[in-house]
Amino acid sequence: MAHAYSKLYNIPSTGLRFFTVYGPAGRPDMAYFGFTNKLLNGETIKIFNYGNCKRDFTFIDDIVKGVKLVMFKAPEKKNGEDGLPIPPYKVYNIGNSNPENLLDFVDILQQELVYAGVLPQDYDFEAHKQLVAMQPGDVPVTYADTSALERDFEFKPSTPLREGLRKFAEWYKDYYEVK
Repeated sequence: MAHAYSKLYNIPSTGLRFFTVYGPAGRPDMAYFGFTNKLLNGETIKIFNYGNCKRDFTFIDDIVKGVKLVMFKAPEKKNGEDGLPIPPYKVYNIGNSNPENLLDFVDILQQELVYAGVLPQDYDFEAHKQLVAMQPGDVPVTYADTSALERDFEFKPSTPLREGLRKFAEWYKDYYEVK
């Protein structure tokens, strides 16, 4: 769409693709948030594809930094050899470009929920996990090719998963006043 709009009107356009964004004040429909709610309520969490999925988890602060960098540098207007405008558009992936195993993600989330005091030290995680088949339409692996972002802005999201999940767990405890 960025290409078509830029071509038709010669207006600089930039498209952004985000990869599994997580962090404090996140979307309640995302797995990490839903898992936290269910675990806190003693419910079972479903882990799809029997845990054999990998996702490119991207911490919200990395997304914000990437958006800020991109929004202040619109694609340049140029003319081609024929004198006609070349559509001024760019598309950037903002992701960690390091897919993490879903079972590792859940394990780290659980550890950080205990560390932050959201869940008790003796919480029985195994009793609250259910490995199930892949959901229709899902894919086993996602990850971002951030080469264009790195080339044009010298930026690559890099917040380690544990650090990001720790910030989420601490926020969750404070925001929901978990005792």
